[in-house]
Amino acid sequence: MALDGITLGLVKNELKSYILGSKIEKIHQPSRNELVFILRTRNGGYRLYLSCDGQSPRVHLTRYNLENPKVPPMICMLLRKRLCGATLIDIKQIKNDRILVFEFDGTTEIGDKTKFYVICEIMGQRSNIILCDNDYKIIDAIKRVDEEKSSVREILPGLRYELPPLQEKCDIINDDAQSILKSILSNPEKMLSKAILESIEGLSPIVGREIAYRTVFGDKQVGLLSHIEKERLENEINIIKTEINESKFYMLESVDRVPFDFSFSNIRQYGKKKKKKEYDSISELLDDFYFEKDKLNRIKRKASDLFKLLNNAVERTSRKINNRKIELEKSENREQIRIFAELITANQYRLNEKSSVYKLENYYDNNNIIEISVNPALSPLQNAQKYFKEYKKAANAEKLLHNLIEDGEQELIYLDSVIDNLTRAETEREISEIRDELEQGGYIKRKKGNKSKKEKPLPPIEFISSDGFKILVGRNNVQNDILTLKTAMNYDMWLHVQKHAGSHTVIVADRKEITETAIYEAACIAAYHSKAKNSSTVPVDYTLIKNVKKPTGSKPGKVIYKTYNTIYVTPTKEIIEKLKKE
Repeated sequence: MALDGITLGLVKNELKSYILGSKIEKIHQPSRNELVFILRTRNGGYRLYLSCDGQSPRVHLTRYNLENPKVPPMICMLLRKRLCGATLIDIKQIKNDRILVFEFDGTTEIGDKTKFYVICEIMGQRSNIILCDNDYKIIDAIKRVDEEKSSVREILPGLRYELPPLQEKCDIINDDAQSILKSILSNPEKMLSKAILESIEGLSPIVGREIAYRTVFGDKQVGLLSHIEKERLENEINIIKTEINESKFYMLESVDRVPFDFSFSNIRQYGKKKKKKEYDSISELLDDFYFEKDKLNRIKRKASDLFKLLNNAVERTSRKINNRKIELEKSENREQIRIFAELITANQYRLNEKSSVYKLENYYDNNNIIEISVNPALSPLQNAQKYFKEYKKAANAEKLLHNLIEDGEQELIYLDSVIDNLTRAETEREISEIRDELEQGGYIKRKKGNKSKKEKPLPPIEFISSDGFKILVGRNNVQNDILTLKTAMNYDMWLHVQKHAGSHTVIVADRKEITETAIYEAACIAAYHSKAKNSSTVPVDYTLIKNVKKPTGSKPGKVIYKTYNTIYVTPTKEIIEKLKKE
């Protein structure tokens, strides 16, 4: 869902209550379309997140510390030069449109006092973040727009900032319900949900559908509304006005707990098909709603070549396995080939050398007549030898194919684990370590002449159970091996999600008896750091480290264990954040 104008107004109200009067300490640009302002107030520090990414443009406070590039982009350097040390004195919204204007008191290069404006336009693919001087003259923008990109409005340094064309719609906050109702009813040919959207400024599609649902329990053409339904519609408009003022926020999740949509209205149109989670802070809701999706998109961009390589390797390995299984099926009739060879050998003295088919009694099948196709250019003995050769080849192939198929299936399991690790990577260093792992495995050619000093490997992810046990989680397969086989002690506890790719998880015993609470929480962590993170009642195996062994010559991360117990858990983000060590 895109951030609508009414919700953006609620974001503005929340931001004013927290960061008005704050000073900018630092400015970061994690990616091309993202900015993070580090703000300092008398009550502490805040991170203001601004994004003009076409998929998820938004503005809100964030608790996440995003990784930044080693060399900041030019626009980031410009923003630092103009805004670092400036004071935020006001935040304005243009009517109920999706435009926020941040007003700063700052200084010029020669120390004179001046104002700067950071304008955030939250408009899908046309979203932008624009820096203007005190006369609203554009200094620069994240996305420069020339006449080739837009014939309506250019956004270039030196030009005066102009607002995009505003729509003539009702203001649900300031206009009365009767005026809004009159505007909706002026579109008798349209469906109610669409007429609501076209009449009220800053309203999202989900709220438009919700008003229609509450009014007619679905949707209906405006011209067909009864008198009672019109009264109900006016009442629902008043309820929406009340919900806006209540500042309660709701996130809808699918059954498997994947974020689906959000709103300031208590959405009822989906019934029990969607789960509902209530928030008091719109910034916290937006953080939760977008973080996982953005993280995945960010990693996909930074590791697109690795995802492509791994997906190609999976496809190639799967194709080899299928071809070998077909060959294996063909080799299963080798006993029939051996019988052909033996029957020809036993009866060669009475066979016609020029025949293309031998009809012989099969003494393996009650002497029933069997027809054997042969090469008439060869003697019976030569045909028998040919069949014996095919039989031997098929027998050898079966042994070889079984091994090759097993090796291929193990490689698929390994590739699946690497893809899982890559999907959960959050920083460029984690991606770099996975790249090194693939180089060591021969999946990527080593670059010649690359003598750059390698960084120290990242440590495992660390958690602390509610009763004080340290819990460690591997970030990739190489680290999984080190954690399980070198770092952990014999009587530490090892956990891994059952029948899914996932990280090795270790509870450090530290000479104490590991509690059931620690095992449960570590199992939740292990399930969350696996392909089953969005599932419920996930089986997690646990056993002492001394019971875990690594097969000789196996891929990184591969271990075996026979003695174990299983616990079933449902991982949640709340548990993980609560236990993660800062």
